[in-house]
Order: sequence, then structure tokens, then C-alpha cells
Amino acid sequence: MLDIKNLHFRYSRRSPMVLDGVDLELRPGEIGIVLGKNGSGKTTLFKTIIGIHKPESGTLKFDGTDLLKLNRRQRAEITAYVPQRIQFGAMTVYDTVLSGRISRFGLNPGKHDRFAVEQILDDMRLNDLASRNVEKLSGGEQQKVAIARALAQEPRVLIFDEPTGNLDLANEQLILSEARRLAAEKMISILISLHDLNQALALGDRFFFMKEGRIRYAGGPEMVTESVIREIFDADVRMIDADGSRIIVPVQNGAHGD
Repeated sequence: MLDIKNLHFRYSRRSPMVLDGVDLELRPGEIGIVLGKNGSGKTTLFKTIIGIHKPESGTLKFDGTDLLKLNRRQRAEITAYVPQRIQFGAMTVYDTVLSGRISRFGLNPGKHDRFAVEQILDDMRLNDLASRNVEKLSGGEQQKVAIARALAQEPRVLIFDEPTGNLDLANEQLILSEARRLAAEKMISILISLHDLNQALALGDRFFFMKEGRIRYAGGPEMVTESVIREIFDADVRMIDADGSRIIVPVQNGAHGD
């Protein structure tokens, strides 16, 4: 279980807290959705979990292991990150995915590493693209490669920072269905930030609403209410029932959170 308690982070001693006492728990196989306006601390939280940022105080553990005591390579064996803006070198899809295993093999990949990559390419249906230059692929294909590269680390926690932000509807659905499959089949804890509240409601098991560096509300789908959305996003919405599912719709002429 990913277990975060009272996490604090700021960029300098004189700057305000960007993370101000964050508490978060996520079990294996669960998809947790982090929701909040831009600047609420979502990306900073993700970068602190994976070790880019060092917190000022608090605890960050997975299954009892103190992540703060691990070096970058050790932490990469537990956590993997797919950022908002994906950067690739001019490599093939195969080599790009293989690069995700560097934390495990160092400089010389072995048979096990190559087998793992081949299995991931098969699982992600990327076999036909294995020899293609990743920089020449479509946005949806690149997103799948980025996920495959993260999976090559064999992580226990997989973090997505707004994975559908630049994708068309078909590729949005593809990426979100992959997240659900990975959580269910591999029992990976998945933490995702999304802007689309209806996508979040359809996908998530647990929800974490962030505002001003704190998680103000956390819980299951029952936590997603009109009043909570109004407080977090400064937006007026209504929740309606459609064929047994809840749908969030903006109130006409209401303010929108982002």
C-alpha cells in the first residue's frame, strides 16, 4: 500500500508550502484520481513520490518500505511516472521501452530484460511499431509507448500526470482502459490526475481533492459531490443520473474550475 502522511514540500526556505500536510493511502490494484485546479500541488506531489523533490517533512512509504531512504534507482523499482509532456530521443519503440529497465540492468540488458520488453510490447499491442522511430508516432501511440516504458520498470506504483490532455477521444478511451486493465491484472496501484471530472468518476476507485497544497477530501465515489466540486474548483455543477450512472454537468452561466 502507498502510504503518505503529513507530507510537506516547498521550493526554498522562504517560499510558501506547495505541499502542506498531504495524507494519502492507495491499495494495490486501486486507481486513485487526484483532482484540483492548476497550481493545487498535483504535479509537485507526483514528483515528490518518485523522488525528484525531497520533502521537508512527513513520511512516504510503500508496503512499509521508507521510500525516502531509497536512492533513485531503488525507488524506480517501486514507482514509475508518465509525465504530462513526454520526451523521447530518436530511438525505436523497442529501445525506448528497453530504456525503462535501466534501473534494473544498468548498462547491459540480459535475456530476462529483453523478454520482459517483448512481453510488454505484446500486452500493449505495440509489436507492429517496435522498429519505428518513436518520435514519428501519433500522440496516442507515443502515450502508449510512454506507458510501456514505465511498465518496463516493473513498478508497484504507476503515476500518470494528465495522460489524456492532448489526445483525441478514441485515444483517451484507449489510455484509460489500459490503466484499468493494468490495475486489475497486475495489481499495480495507479495514481492519476485528470481534468475531466466525468472521466475521473468513471475510472476511479478513490478520489483525492487537492486545494492549496492539501488534500481536502478523500474517499470513494460517494465523495464526488456537487458541494465538494464547488469548493475545490469554484464551479457550479449538477450531478444527474443517466442509465444508472452519475454524470457531472456544468450549471449554465456558472463558473468553471480548470
